[in-house]
Amino acid sequence: MGRLIAAAVALVTAALLLGASPAVAQDGDDPLRVTVTLDGRDITGRTVELDPAKTAELTITATNPGSKAQKVRLVRVSGVALALTFFAYDTTLPFEVPARGRTSRTFPLDVRDLKGQAIGLLPTSVTLLDEERNVLGGVETVADVKGSFWSVYGVFGLAMLVLTALTWATALVALARHRLSPNRFRRALRFLPAGIGTGLVAVVTLSVLRLVPPEVEVEIPIVLGAAAIAMVLGFLTPHPVPDAAPAEQQVGDNTTMDLNTMFVDPGKTPDTTKRWPE
Repeated sequence: MGRLIAAAVALVTAALLLGASPAVAQDGDDPLRVTVTLDGRDITGRTVELDPAKTAELTITATNPGSKAQKVRLVRVSGVALALTFFAYDTTLPFEVPARGRTSRTFPLDVRDLKGQAIGLLPTSVTLLDEERNVLGGVETVADVKGSFWSVYGVFGLAMLVLTALTWATALVALARHRLSPNRFRRALRFLPAGIGTGLVAVVTLSVLRLVPPEVEVEIPIVLGAAAIAMVLGFLTPHPVPDAAPAEQQVGDNTTMDLNTMFVDPGKTPDTTKRWPE
């Protein structure tokens, strides 16, 4: 069980640290300069509200600084946390941005399904994609999602909480039973998965409570800090104490014999007719 929990925590951490970047436009094509407004307000550098009960109006203005026309096929709105995508909406909106020109498009953004996908603050991007799903340009913002606690993101945080609690429990039970390694560094590594899980739970909790969005510059310090604290605690745990040797030797079911009674006077012949007391 402990290894399974540690593996689950390690997979999430690997996704956080090694999350793949989306494909970019082909070499030689200058990225489009994109401006996005939601209900008439620019989303860049501010927190926008996404309410599943409302339909928002999204306006995209793309400027092409290059010498070749760029053809847009899709507009993608996606929310990411811990290098995992928790919601994504693709809208087919073909248009062309001429060389050194500008094009604007407006369309309704229907996010009714968002209630079951996410909740809280999530880093969100609006990107323009071509026919091969290469990114031509885009902007990033933070969305305040008015979703349900039982959404995919909320259940993910709850599952991480349960796994982290089990990881701490297995490590502490091993400590109480003196089953940890005598080597301090191995004891520190035993507590590492619990620390990483604690950091991940902290990141999700801050996001769901709408305190801090789970951006990379926030996620990594919190996770690494919690992991370091857990390793220090494991390093400082007391050395496992071996079980005390029994003071008496068991003889039969209900009879014990003190080892001192086994002394025999060499000047006397031992009486072999005596029997052990019952």
